[in-house]
Amino acid sequence: MTQINADEITMQSPYLIDSHCHIPLIEMEGGADAVIGAAREAGVGHILCVSIDLVSYPEIKHLADSYSCVSASAGVHPNSAREIELTEQDLLVLADDEKVIAIGETGLDYYRSQGDLEWQRQRFRTHIRAARQIDKPLIIHSREARGDVIKILTEEGADAVGGIMHCFVDDLETAKQAMDLDFYISFSGIVTFRNAKDLQEVARQLPLDRILVETDAPYLAPVPYRGKQNQPAYVRHVAEKIAELHEIDVTDVISSTTGNFNNLFSIDKIK
Repeated sequence: MTQINADEITMQSPYLIDSHCHIPLIEMEGGADAVIGAAREAGVGHILCVSIDLVSYPEIKHLADSYSCVSASAGVHPNSAREIELTEQDLLVLADDEKVIAIGETGLDYYRSQGDLEWQRQRFRTHIRAARQIDKPLIIHSREARGDVIKILTEEGADAVGGIMHCFVDDLETAKQAMDLDFYISFSGIVTFRNAKDLQEVARQLPLDRILVETDAPYLAPVPYRGKQNQPAYVRHVAEKIAELHEIDVTDVISSTTGNFNNLFSIDKIK
């Protein structure tokens, strides 16, 4: 079988953007080219591949360098091992490249981590300070820590760069506070789940010009693939759910979320 060159698949407007995924963790025959090719055939014009640790970062950077339709971020997830802590300078070196468009994912996770989590808060602050120095948006992970997340974003002046509240699952007030700090609210496959009524109501009330869509692949596959491995091609189902909640056509959601992503990252044209 002839392997598809993902970059050779022509995109038509409007196209989707998967604002958050982890391509190296997706297990698919044909590897990254198959993942990206499937996404482009599904109308996904661009993918932000997000860093979670130093081990996987080189592969993420290589993917961004290899595919015009992939961008990268630089950062260490709040739950990643503590053996080596990145400094601001470390992050600045990693992110000093035009294909690295964001810092993160970073933030706080009080669900998985236990004990004194001051180290996690300091890691978060380091990422914000680096983002401000290099003037690139942040990708924020927040789990059972919304109060401290907003507090630290505010204290560190994160509104100077803004960013994305990734895989948002918090309440409407938290979304508003994040938007006041110039952050976009990104919804994952969770918003399609039958038991996510509260989150669906938040999504319904938010203005389209502050919403992004993502997969967080290989995790959190949307309905009708819930429980299976996720992939960027499935981001369309998230967009369709947002359209249903807003009672509009999905093409309006696609145009808005793609425009929002391009505005945040100052990208004029996605290939």
